[in-house]
Amino acid sequence: MRVMVVDDDPWLADLLRRLVLNKRPGASVDCFGDVQTAYAGWQSNKYHLVLSDWNLPDDTGLSLLQLIRAQDGEIPLVVITGRADRDSVLAARPLAISAYITKPFEVPKVLECLDKLLPVDDMLVVQEQNHDDLNTFLASRSAADLDLPMLLRVKDRLMQSTRGTPVDFRELTEDWLHDPALCAYLISAANSPAYVSGEQRCTSLADALKRLGGRTSLNLAIALALRQACEQEHPFLSILVREHLETSERLADKVVQLARHCGVEHGALQMAALLHRIGELCVLQQAQLWAEQGNFLDDDAVLRAIDQYAQPFAIALKAYWGVPRALRELIGSAYALPHVQVHREQVLMRLAAALCGNEPPAVIERLKRLAGMS
Repeated sequence: MRVMVVDDDPWLADLLRRLVLNKRPGASVDCFGDVQTAYAGWQSNKYHLVLSDWNLPDDTGLSLLQLIRAQDGEIPLVVITGRADRDSVLAARPLAISAYITKPFEVPKVLECLDKLLPVDDMLVVQEQNHDDLNTFLASRSAADLDLPMLLRVKDRLMQSTRGTPVDFRELTEDWLHDPALCAYLISAANSPAYVSGEQRCTSLADALKRLGGRTSLNLAIALALRQACEQEHPFLSILVREHLETSERLADKVVQLARHCGVEHGALQMAALLHRIGELCVLQQAQLWAEQGNFLDDDAVLRAIDQYAQPFAIALKAYWGVPRALRELIGSAYALPHVQVHREQVLMRLAAALCGNEPPAVIERLKRLAGMS
């Protein structure tokens, strides 16, 4: 079974792909960002369902669906649109559209729609075993392959929302503030071309939520949860993940405390502290994937992998996600201050890390003087 998704917003396209795979795990889902490449894909493959945004960069989705309907009178066509006016519906009427998805959409309704329109999937999805050792596997991973583990409670609540369980958005976002994976994902989305046009870069979860809006933020969070929905936690990896998350939480709490004491805005500091262990968390996430492929996970090999890959993975992730420079500098300050142009926020981050790490009193006193706290 093959499904076409056409949307120039890559974040929304990925969500739709995840929703299709949630209902039909054996499906192949092809995502396109414009009419020309989508139509070329249509001519090269046999599709069982097409979902297309109305507004695309080179033409309308309606034009694409007209081309497809002229060649196939049976395939279900779904229009994704922010337009719910009568004229738009009438314009698409001759195409026998199967469903309209109005943005920002509700995930449970989209899942219900997909379940009705997709053919029954009787394919057995078999996880292929990777015979590489852990080191070889990690060395082969590209930036696009890398991810961070979500907090289990956050992932579970998001998965419940896909089944129609009512959620309190404010309560959800309070939990999100403790989840490095979700914070990084939403900040990255908010700073991407799909959601920003010359505006200031977001450096905190609050800024990202404000720019994306509540419904879009929830939908993108669901996409990330769906991406990790099948993962079973390995006991040793779970312990290490928890240790690194707790370390990040302690640093975040400490730097917020210092920032408030000094009258400094703490949003970016809190986020940088939460993200300062993304390299280690990323290695653990990849080790989890490797173990799920039927491989035996050696504890010592995992520790060696963290030593070897945490730093390069962190660099790759920050570049791939487009983490703003201000956040990258604050993350770096948790480990060492720059040699020139040191800002007070950076000193507060370094001081918080020194206090959390029980560094020598002389170091802490020097940092307090630099921060203007002596």
